[in-house]
Amino acid sequence: MSEAAAAPSAGISRRKLAIGAGVVGALGGLALGLWRARGDAESPEVAAFWAMNFQSPQGQALPMSAFKGKPLLLNFWATWCPPCIEEFPLLDAFYKQNQPNGWQVLGLAIDQPSAVRSFLGKQPVTFPIGLAGLEGTDLSRGLGNMAGGLPFTVVFGADGSARHRRMGRVSPDDLKAWAQIK
Repeated sequence: MSEAAAAPSAGISRRKLAIGAGVVGALGGLALGLWRARGDAESPEVAAFWAMNFQSPQGQALPMSAFKGKPLLLNFWATWCPPCIEEFPLLDAFYKQNQPNGWQVLGLAIDQPSAVRSFLGKQPVTFPIGLAGLEGTDLSRGLGNMAGGLPFTVVFGADGSARHRRMGRVSPDDLKAWAQIK
């Protein structure tokens, strides 16, 4: 067979191979996205979260297991993050309004303890705050925050499963929709 005669079939094989690789890549990406977005109470990342302990700015222990059993809005924030600070009054109002319905809100500060204490002295909130430090960035990534940005919110159902994730400021519409979760 001449080189010219072999070229078309080689081109078709390369084309089919490229299309096949593209399809496999797309399916792999879809599967990874679905895996990360699933509400799986038993995923390693979620299970690890429920086993963690943090300290409050006042030095009290905050075991995450104490929050399991009721819906929880978990918000990763920092004092140097303007959108984090802007959403704090909204999160506090959500907590006050929905706490009688079993809702919990927890802010995990990815910041220096002294900066958090100083900030909360000027702008207190009624929901608990935990000191996650820089390790909180790794935790937020494990819970679906692939960019590592702030603010980042995870909503857990009463069964402990991660139901929603939100990168960026939460909106009143987000909170209204999440308030329906049990």
